[in-house]
Amino acid sequence: MYTFETSVRVRYAETDQMGYVYYGNYAAFYEVGRVELFRSLGFSYKALEDSGVMMPVLELHSRFLKPSRYDEEITIRTHLKEKPGIKIRFEYELFNQRGELLNTGSTTLVFVDMKRNKPCVAPSDFMERLAAYFD
Repeated sequence: MYTFETSVRVRYAETDQMGYVYYGNYAAFYEVGRVELFRSLGFSYKALEDSGVMMPVLELHSRFLKPSRYDEEITIRTHLKEKPGIKIRFEYELFNQRGELLNTGSTTLVFVDMKRNKPCVAPSDFMERLAAYFD
């Protein structure tokens, strides 16, 4: 298993009329978690795309436990609990500054060869970076 944490500060534009983070913005928070998890491994989405592989989202699940509000710093804890293959599943926990769990979620993405527009296995250099956490 590999886990990485990063944080974001809720911007005014991300809130709704009630002052809560609009539910659709949680998908963007999950993306921040994924991108920064990749970066923490010395890898990037850009490098992945430059190598001819993209990762569209296949599934997204979200559970809202407590509201997030404007100007709060949110910690995004992103987990890779299973070794990727053709698909990769990320799990998320979002916490406020008091350590209260606000949201849980998951996304499943699929590795796609951009030239053939067909699913493919995860790139070997990415898998090598994860090997120590799953072997």
